[in-house]
Amino acid sequence: MSRVRRTAAFVALWHFIRGQNRPGAPSLTTRINAFPRMVGAVTSGRWNGMGKSRLALMGLAVLYLLSPVDLVPEGLLLAIGLVDDVVVATWLAGSALDGTERFIDWENTQPQVVQSHVITDG
Repeated sequence: MSRVRRTAAFVALWHFIRGQNRPGAPSLTTRINAFPRMVGAVTSGRWNGMGKSRLALMGLAVLYLLSPVDLVPEGLLLAIGLVDDVVVATWLAGSALDGTERFIDWENTQPQVVQSHVITDG
């Protein structure tokens, strides 16, 4: 992952926390609702604004944070053991904010397709 992408993730989180979103930026609820659509678009190849590798890293970050194996360093190293979790959680949150905002912007530029049924007489 490039240094620019990592920096963008942390900057997106910082702006979100401080309430400095750009005007018209999506709300947290909108972003949460867009996340499954974003995952589907990335895995199907419809949207390439976030690579599959970044999405995989986000999944690994969730597994890392939920893993009971990581509880041992916290028990032994106290605050130092928590630093790695904080860094991973911060990156994950920032990546999710950055990715969903770019996905929603992309989604809003796509043509709207409405499926309909044609009913014929006879």
